[in-house]
Amino acid sequence: MEAFDPAELPELLKLYYRRLFPYSQYYRWLNYGGVIKNYFQHREFSFTLKDDIYIRYQSFNNQNDLEKEMQKMNPYKIDIGAVYSHRPNQHNTVKLGAFQAQEKELVFDIDMTDYDDVRSCCSSADICSKCWTLMTMAIRIIDRALKEDFGFKHRLWVYSGRRGVHCWVCDESVRKLSSAVRSGIVEYLSLVKGGQDVKKKVHLSEKLHPFVRKSINIINKYFEKYALIDQDILGNKESCDKILALAPETIHDKLQEAFQKHHNSLQRWEKVKKIARCPNNIKNDKCGPWLDCEIMLQYCFPRLDINVSKGINHLLKSPFSVHPKTGRISVPIDLQKVDQFDPFTVPTISSICHELDAISTNEKEKEENKAESDIKHRTRDYKKTSLAPYVKVFEQFLENLDKSRKGELLKKSDLQKDF
Repeated sequence: MEAFDPAELPELLKLYYRRLFPYSQYYRWLNYGGVIKNYFQHREFSFTLKDDIYIRYQSFNNQNDLEKEMQKMNPYKIDIGAVYSHRPNQHNTVKLGAFQAQEKELVFDIDMTDYDDVRSCCSSADICSKCWTLMTMAIRIIDRALKEDFGFKHRLWVYSGRRGVHCWVCDESVRKLSSAVRSGIVEYLSLVKGGQDVKKKVHLSEKLHPFVRKSINIINKYFEKYALIDQDILGNKESCDKILALAPETIHDKLQEAFQKHHNSLQRWEKVKKIARCPNNIKNDKCGPWLDCEIMLQYCFPRLDINVSKGINHLLKSPFSVHPKTGRISVPIDLQKVDQFDPFTVPTISSICHELDAISTNEKEKEENKAESDIKHRTRDYKKTSLAPYVKVFEQFLENLDKSRKGELLKKSDLQKDF
C-alpha cells in the first residue's frame, strides 16, 4: 500500500470529495427511503477541519446540499449524530430544552487500545496482523449476538481507519430505542469488567448463559493461533505471572510446578486447563468450574465503549471518512469475509487519488469543468479505483434495507385491506 503523506491531505481531500465520495449511496442510507418526513434534514453531522477546528450541528436539506458543503469544507473527519426534533443547524433558534435527540442507529465502538493489558505485540494506536485477530473475534461475537439473540437484521460493520471497528445497527425499531434499552443491550454484551486496578475482569456463574457459551465457541476457533502462538501468553515469567494472578491462590503451587516443567505456551495452557478442570479442585472450592474459560474471555472477548452505545446524541465517525493520521478510508467490512479483512490493504486516500490520476491522464478529460460531465464522473469514478469493492459491500447492505422496508410497507397495506 502506497505511503501516505499527511502534508498532501488538503489537496487529496479536495479530489476525494469532488470525485470519489459515494454521495448517492450515503444519502440513500441516511434518508431511509424518505419514509419519515424530514428524517435526513433533522440529522446532525459534525465536521473536523484542518487544525482540529470542530463544527457541530451541521444539517442539510438534501444530497445536493450535503455534497456542496463537503466540497466547500473538505472535512478531515466526518461524524454522524442523532436525528433531532428540529433541524440541527437551527438549534440556536429553538426554545431552550425543546431541541432533543430523538432517534439514532444503535452503534458500537471497539478500539484496540482497550486491549493493551492483554496484547504483547503492540500498544496504544499501533496494530499488526497478530493483534487484528481481536477485532475479527469481536465482530464475530457481537454480530452473532445482535443477529441471533436480538433478531437485528441490518448491521453495518465499518473499519475505523486506524485501530478499531464500528457497528451501525439500522433496523427501524432499533433507531427508536431509548437510552435505557441501549444500556441494557450493551450490558448484555459486556463480560470484561473493571478498570486498570482490577486484575480479574471476568467472573462466570456456575451455570453458563448461552451467550457466554457461544462466545467461548467462537474464541476457541482462534485461541490457539492467536493467544498461544502469536501472543505467546504463557511464553515467559512475566506473562505466566499475569495468568497466575487470575487463578485462585489455592492452585498457584500446582500451576507454578507445571510452568517449570513445560516451556511453551501450548503445553503450559494444556496444564492450566487440566488443573482448572480437575474435579477435586472444583469440588473442594479450590477454583471455580470455568477458570480456563474466564482466562480466554479476559484475553479475547470484545471490549465495548459503553458510552458510545448508550447515548442517543453521541457522535460516531462516519463510514467513508478519511483517517487523517493513516490516510486510510473508513470502509465497510464484508461479513462474509471477516477473516480475510486486512486493515493494511484498505485503500488510502493517496492510493485512490493516484489511481484516479493515472486513469485521468489516459482519458483526455477536456470537459472536466462542465458541471454535467462532473456529475457523470462522480457516479463512476470510485468504480475505477480500489474503493469499488467496499462501496459494493455498502450497496448490498442498502439493498437489504430497501427490501426490508418494502416488505414492511406491503405488510401494512395488507393489514389495512383486511380491515
